Amino acid sequence: MNSDYFHSSVGIKFTPEQIVNELIQYMQADDKSKYKIIIGTDSKDNGGGRADFVTAIVIHRVGRGGRYFWRRLLQDNLHTLRDRIWQEVITSLDIAKEFLTLMKNYQMPDFDFEVHIDVGTNGQTHDLIQELVGFVRANNLEPKIKPESYAATKVADRHV
Repeated sequence: MNSDYFHSSVGIKFTPEQIVNELIQYMQADDKSKYKIIIGTDSKDNGGGRADFVTAIVIHRVGRGGRYFWRRLLQDNLHTLRDRIWQEVITSLDIAKEFLTLMKNYQMPDFDFEVHIDVGTNGQTHDLIQELVGFVRANNLEPKIKPESYAATKVADRHV
């Protein structure tokens, strides 16, 4: 699979530029609503230090549904859960920066922007919360963790 493409929920391939156009059209179709654009990544350990990463780009029409796009990448040399969770966040930040830079070239309607992290106060990842949230904030982005991190824990997770 070409990693430059994202898929829609129905399997149509989109370039990042095409996704930005889709986001704009979606927001313009109901310009009275509030919008969030959200990036979240989830992963699955494939064994042997390999992991499958899926990143979701979600446009949420707050209180009224949304759309999403997703991309899968395989990565090597990830031997611990900590390595994998950190790579999820780095992947989300890389894509967030790419899209925020790209969106500066367009007349975007108003939206809030979030990065969803697949960690929470319960489970093995709870001791990573502070450093990952701090890392996202240090990149001037708004982090969300479980149970609010649905782009990672629900949307990306469905394709991992």
